[in-house]
Amino acid sequence: MQFINFSGIVREAWQAYDDTRRIEHIVNISARVSTNNVYRLKFTDGSFMIAKLSYYGKFEHFAEDHTIINSLSNNLPAPFENLLARSLMKGNSLYIYTYTDHLINAWVVFYRPIQIKKRLPRRLDDEQIEKFGEQLALFHKACFSIRNTLPQSSKTLKTDIDSLLQYLETEDGQYEHRLNEHIIREQCDLFLQAFHAYRASGIERIPVFVDWNIGNFSVSSSYKLFSRWDYDWFRISTRMMDFYFLSRVVSDVGDRTVFSYYIGPLMEDRFIRFLKAYHAVYPLKRVEILFLKEAYRFFILNYVVKDGKFFFHKLFANKLQREAFEIYFPSIDLTQINF
Repeated sequence: MQFINFSGIVREAWQAYDDTRRIEHIVNISARVSTNNVYRLKFTDGSFMIAKLSYYGKFEHFAEDHTIINSLSNNLPAPFENLLARSLMKGNSLYIYTYTDHLINAWVVFYRPIQIKKRLPRRLDDEQIEKFGEQLALFHKACFSIRNTLPQSSKTLKTDIDSLLQYLETEDGQYEHRLNEHIIREQCDLFLQAFHAYRASGIERIPVFVDWNIGNFSVSSSYKLFSRWDYDWFRISTRMMDFYFLSRVVSDVGDRTVFSYYIGPLMEDRFIRFLKAYHAVYPLKRVEILFLKEAYRFFILNYVVKDGKFFFHKLFANKLQREAFEIYFPSIDLTQINF
């Protein structure tokens, strides 16, 4: 992409929001492996704000997700009432600035800064795994309790898979995936078969954030969930969508800067310990456990194959997509769920 002055777009977005508060400087605090753009704004009065700029996907989905998240942040009961960063409103509406020129369509949303305490260690001990399992169960339980108070979401697992299949019909899609199109279609078919059976079981959908790497949340000194940010993969879906990343948090390898998305963490004894602690607080159904493999399959199809080039810089995207076809997909049906 040609040079684009993203900071200038953020500055313009703020001026359209409130030109009486002057920006002193803007700092890019984006993750280095991602194409997402996140900025920290400091104002002349000493206050701060966080801005997120996005230029991929559909504006309607961006606006929908942030509207739901803002409602969720206001509706979550204690002890999670202050867990999520809140977006700024203008009048009675969530403020989203849209920018368009001959190079780009972009959208900007502003967040109030959120307090951060401590981060989980890169490798958890057994007690920390159990506390983490209990906390995620309590959080999911809270999300379930207010699910009917949130705005409707148009995105489903099926609509994302359909979008990938539609992309394969385009000239760009056929060029990008010409060597692996048959694998993608086969994996989509396998997922959709399982998805229809799973949906028929009547499992409720709740808000899920999917990406639970330890750089996206903080905990208190007693390892209770304290704050959560980074909403790039937010959706209303089965709670099982959260579990692959949760398995990575508690894995024996622990958190790493250089990463791959192997299925292995789902099979570790440490993850079973996490599931038992979670299950004791918010019981899992057998059909949900069996769907774990399919949630992983969807993650690879959607966030690596379909949208990897948007979520990751080219070096990481190419690596992950190559591993998807050579390692991730072949490993799924060799894996037995025996929890």
